Amino acid sequence: MTRFVLASGSQIRRQVLENAEIPFEVIKPDVDEAIIKAERSDLSPADMALVLGEAKSEAVSRRHADALVLGADQTMELDGQLLDKLPDAALARDRLLAMRGKPHYLHSGLALFRGGEKVWTWQQSSTLHVRNFSDDFLDTYLDKAGWALTASVGAYAYEGLGAQLFERVEGDYYAIIGMPLLPLLSALRAEGVLAP
Repeated sequence: MTRFVLASGSQIRRQVLENAEIPFEVIKPDVDEAIIKAERSDLSPADMALVLGEAKSEAVSRRHADALVLGADQTMELDGQLLDKLPDAALARDRLLAMRGKPHYLHSGLALFRGGEKVWTWQQSSTLHVRNFSDDFLDTYLDKAGWALTASVGAYAYEGLGAQLFERVEGDYYAIIGMPLLPLLSALRAEGVLAP
C-alpha cells in the first residue's frame, strides 16, 4: 500500500481522514504562508488556496519521496478581499459584524505530490450567506465560541456553534470545513492509497 502523508497541522483535516478510515501519517510542512501571500498577491483568493496547498505538499514531498503527500489550504473572501485568521479573539466582533447579512466565499485547494512532483490538484469554492443576526446573538456567540474565534478565518467553526451564523450555504459540507473529501477519495484510489 502507498504511504500517505497529510502535510498539515489542521485538526479538522486529520479528523476527516480518520473518520473516513484512511490510513495516513502527519508531517507538518515548514512553509511560511505570509511570504507566499506577499509574493503572490496578484492571485485570486481561490487560486491562493491552491498555491498554498501545493507549497505544503511539495515541501513535505521533497523530504519524503516515497510517500504520496497531501497539502491543503482554505482561504476566505469577503467583499473581494482575501482575509487572514484573526491574531486575537478581541477582533472577532468586528469581523463578524463585517460579515453580517452578506455572503462570503470559502475556497479550498488540495494538492497531491509524490517525489516532489505534482500528481493531482483540486479547487472547490463554497458560498456562505451570513444571516442578519441580532447584537444579542452576537454577544452570546462571542461568549461561547472560544477557540473558534481564532482557529478559522471566519471566526466560526461551521461544524459546531458557528452553523447558527448562517441562513444558507451553497457548497459541499467537506469543502466548507476545508477538506473536499469525495474528490480526494477518488484521487487516493487512483494513486493506490485506497482499494479501487
